[in-house]
Amino acid sequence: MAFSSSSAPPGRNPKKPLAFSANAMKRKDSFIQFFAMTGILLMSVRSLGQKYRIHDLLEDTSDLKEEQEKLTERMKNIKRALLHEASLEPTGAFASRLRLLFGDEN
Repeated sequence: MAFSSSSAPPGRNPKKPLAFSANAMKRKDSFIQFFAMTGILLMSVRSLGQKYRIHDLLEDTSDLKEEQEKLTERMKNIKRALLHEASLEPTGAFASRLRLLFGDEN
C-alpha cells in the first residue's frame, strides 16, 4: 500500500494549511463572532468620536456666545460714547443724525 498512516486524503499534503475560505467554513461560528465583535468595536469607536465632537461643539458654542455678548457690550459703549460726544456739539445736528442712524427715539 502506498498510503501513509496519516488521516489525510490521498493527493493532499497533511502539513499544508487550509485555504482561507476552507478555514472559514470549518470554523464558521468563530468567524461570525469575530466579524460581529469587530462591527461592535467600530461602532463604539465611532460613537466615542461623536461624543467628543459634540463636547467640542458645545465648548465652541459657549465661546461664541461669550464673544457675542462682549461685542454687543462694546457696540453699546461705542454708541453711548458717540452720542455723548454728539450731544456736546452746540447745534445738535450731529446728535440728531446719530439718533436717526441708531434708531433711537430719545
